[in-house]
Amino acid sequence: MKICMVAEGCYPYVVGGVSSWIHSIIKAFPEHEFLVLAILANRSYRGKFAYELPENLTQVYEVYLEDFDWLSRKTDRKRRKQLNPEEYEAVLSLLINQNVKWDVLFDLFQDGKFSLNEFLMGPEFLRAVRECYQINYPEAVFSDFLWTMRSIYLPLFLALKTEIPRADLYHCVATGYAGVLGSMAKARYGCGLLISEHGIYTREREEELIRAKWVAGIYKNVWIDQFKKMSRLAYAKADCVTSLYEHARKLQIELGCDEELTMVTPNGIDEKRFVGTPGEKVVEENMVHIGAVLRVTPIKDVKTLIRAFAFAKERVSNLKLWIMGPMDEDEQYAAECFEIVETMGIQDIVFTGRVNVTEYLWQMDMTILTSISEGQPLTILESYAAHKPVIATDVGNCRGLIFGEDDGIGPSGILTHVMNVEEITAAMVEMATDEKKRLEYGENGYQRMMKRYKLSDMQGTYRNIYNYFEGLKK
Repeated sequence: MKICMVAEGCYPYVVGGVSSWIHSIIKAFPEHEFLVLAILANRSYRGKFAYELPENLTQVYEVYLEDFDWLSRKTDRKRRKQLNPEEYEAVLSLLINQNVKWDVLFDLFQDGKFSLNEFLMGPEFLRAVRECYQINYPEAVFSDFLWTMRSIYLPLFLALKTEIPRADLYHCVATGYAGVLGSMAKARYGCGLLISEHGIYTREREEELIRAKWVAGIYKNVWIDQFKKMSRLAYAKADCVTSLYEHARKLQIELGCDEELTMVTPNGIDEKRFVGTPGEKVVEENMVHIGAVLRVTPIKDVKTLIRAFAFAKERVSNLKLWIMGPMDEDEQYAAECFEIVETMGIQDIVFTGRVNVTEYLWQMDMTILTSISEGQPLTILESYAAHKPVIATDVGNCRGLIFGEDDGIGPSGILTHVMNVEEITAAMVEMATDEKKRLEYGENGYQRMMKRYKLSDMQGTYRNIYNYFEGLKK
C-alpha cells in the first residue's frame, strides 16, 4: 500500500516530537511505500532534511504557504477564468463560513486555467469579500479588511492549487492545511483518509492567536474561524481520527468530529534504547543534574526554565541544567536565552545542541519540560524509559503521564502551571533535595511507560489501522 504522510512544519526538516513520531512510523512499516507531503512556510526550507530518509520513503513533495502563483502576468490575462455562479457561491460560502462547498472549491483551484493572482486582485474576490464584510464585520475599515482577507486566504488557496500525488491512504498528522490537502486527495482519488492529531490543531492555533501581538481586534476571530473551518473539513472527510489521550478525543468531538470515527492511540517509545549506560560519562558526581530535552523555541518557554533554574540554584548550589536540543530553529529566541544566562550570571547551564539523548538521559537525576503547549511529549516517555522522574507544565497530556490515568501507579513527577517561575523553582528544589522521591518517581514512570507506552504497542495499533485501510483498497 502507498501511504502519503502529510505534515505541517515538521518532518523531515525539524527533529523531535511529531517528526520523531513520523520517522518511527515509516521505519516500522517497511512493507508499505511512503510519500511525504510537507507543508512549509517558504522555499528557504527546500530539501533541508534533518533526517536520513528511510528506504521505504520514496519521495518528499513540498507545499509552500508563502509563495507565488508562477503563471506570468501576460499568461494570466490570456487564461483568466471567470467564475460561474456555482463557483462564486462556493467562494462566498468559504468566506462567510456557512455550508462551505469544498468539493466545488477543490475543482476550481485545481483547474489549470485558474490564476490565483488575478482572482485575489480581481472583481469576484472583491465582491465576495464585500458581501462577507457586510454580513459579519461592517464595523471594520473595509480597506484593512480586504487586505487582511487576501493575506488570510493566500496560504489556503496556495494549498488548494497543490498538485496532489496519488496514494492509497493519506495520513495527515494534523487537521489545518494538512487536513485540507488530505480531504482534497480523497475527493480526487477516492483514497482513504486518516487524521492523527498529536495536539488539537484548532485549539493550539487559537491559543497562539489570542497571545499574538501581530493581529488584533476582529482579525483574531477571522483567523481563528479560518482554522476551525479547515478542521471541520478534515473531520467531515476522514475515515478515522486518532488522538493521543482521552481528553484530546473529547475535544475533537466537541469541535465537530463524529464520535464513531475517533479512537485513542497513545505514543510509544522503544524502551530497549535506554537499557544500560551507553556512551561516555559527562556529568560530575557531586552535582544534581536536570535534563531538558527540547528545541530552543518560544513554545518550549526556555526563558522561564532558565529563570526558574537561576532561583533554584540559589537554594541548591550543586544544581546543573543541561538543555539538550537544536538551537537553530529560532536563532533570535536562542540568542535571547543566551543573553538571559549571561546577564543574570547563571552558572552551570549547558546548551549541548543536538545530541543522542540515550547517551545523556541515564546520567540525569531528573528531566524537565516547561512548554506552553504539548500533546503527549515523547521526551517524558523517554525520561521514564531511563527511570528518571519529570517536572512538567500542565499542558496536553502531561498531567495524565505524571499521575496516570487510572493505572494504579503512583506519581512519576511534579506538575506545575505554565510560565510559573515560582512553582517551577520549587519543583526543582523539592526534587533535587529528596533523592528517595526522585528514585520512587523514576521507577513509577518506568512502570507506567512499560504498561501502556511501548513502541510495540503503538506499532500494533497502527498496523491494525493500516490493515483496515488496505482491506478497503482490495
